Amino acid sequence: MRYFVILLLSLAVAAGMVAARRRFVVVRVAGMSMVPTYQPGDRVLVRRGGRPALRRGQVVVFRRLPPDGVGRSGRPAGLRGTPWLIKRVAAMPGDTVPDQVAPGVRAAPGDVVPAGRLVVLGDGPTSRDSRHWGYLPASEVLGVVIRRLS
Repeated sequence: MRYFVILLLSLAVAAGMVAARRRFVVVRVAGMSMVPTYQPGDRVLVRRGGRPALRRGQVVVFRRLPPDGVGRSGRPAGLRGTPWLIKRVAAMPGDTVPDQVAPGVRAAPGDVVPAGRLVVLGDGPTSRDSRHWGYLPASEVLGVVIRRLS
């Protein structure tokens, strides 16, 4: 009977670990675009999904876009082979396009961010972000940074 209880507890722990892995992922920060908030080499805990609940000011991790800035829908099979970027959400669909981003997205004064798109900016002065490659398709977001781990 004791072995049966141990087996059940082991299975419950394993199932909990699998569920947590599907919900959370750890990403290592590379580059200087988010300094001083995050330093190169920092590890951050990311809650996967949650695109409908995104808010301005959150830090998100997303798939690196091809040079033309157009993403593709769906997720790749594995996370390890995907180049991820980390930036802060500066504007959401329906928000006015920030002045510093307007040239990068070809927006006129007063234009709003289109549906399904985000404006993302790095915290650091050398960040390549929406100022350079335009809107980010919200479908490319892996998740929201919850906290720094190291």
